[in-house]
Amino acid sequence: MATQITAAMVKELREATGIGMMECKRALVQADGDRAAAIKILREAGMAVAAKKASRVAKEGMIKTAVADDLQSGRMIEVNCETDFVTKNTAFQEFVDQLLAAAEGIEDNTLATLQKQAIDEAIQKIGENLVAKRNISYKVEGTGAISSYVHLGGKLGVLVEVSCTKPESVNSEVMKELLKDLALQIAGAAPAPVCVSRDQVPPEMVAAEREVYLKQVADKPEAIREKIVNGKLNKYYTTICLLEQESVKEKVTHQVSMTIKQVLDAAGKKLGDTIAVKRFARWQLGA
Repeated sequence: MATQITAAMVKELREATGIGMMECKRALVQADGDRAAAIKILREAGMAVAAKKASRVAKEGMIKTAVADDLQSGRMIEVNCETDFVTKNTAFQEFVDQLLAAAEGIEDNTLATLQKQAIDEAIQKIGENLVAKRNISYKVEGTGAISSYVHLGGKLGVLVEVSCTKPESVNSEVMKELLKDLALQIAGAAPAPVCVSRDQVPPEMVAAEREVYLKQVADKPEAIREKIVNGKLNKYYTTICLLEQESVKEKVTHQVSMTIKQVLDAAGKKLGDTIAVKRFARWQLGA
């Protein structure tokens, strides 16, 4: 029996995608009410989808980071609560600071278990359900540095690690500025990067994009379909791979188009060093 498509379902899909009501209803009917499948159908039809809205999860709380003074270690945590009102509560903020200190050097995503008693006590004190959703720690191996950034009052957090070959590069002003710019890039680029380079893109993501593009060019001559699809994939990589993204800072501040790889190379040239991004994490509250 087919799923009944309600006005509320159509309205929700329209708000998530920005696409007309009739198109949304048709996609939902075709997908038998499955919103994720309907979004894919709309994409395959070549319609613009506001991915951020489509994937947004409504949860309150705070993301917080800390980096050691020597830039050799850093950590990031996400703590959820029930209402935005509580995030402004001093007791909640002190609790988050307590968990952030406890997260130093521990295994990723073990904070909730290791701090269960402290969490239970905070729940009693604050009066809302509190969840230590996730934690991550970075520690430099070899030579390098770590930076972090928190945006929108704790709604978005970034942790990033770079490597270099000279110990003296770590505390240089060039490196400090580069670290800040990288963290801002990861936080502010639209779309947000999901990996450092294209060899790190999960195969299933590439396969899914290729499938979408093939359906978009189904009416094109067979001889040129693969060329068009490969061109679309290359463009896709420049949006999600950090090294291939256009630097937001250079574009806005200097009206110059430079990739992040070129920015790294320029900083390395100033220092007589080789600088590379080893890894990064970008968290959005509730995601």
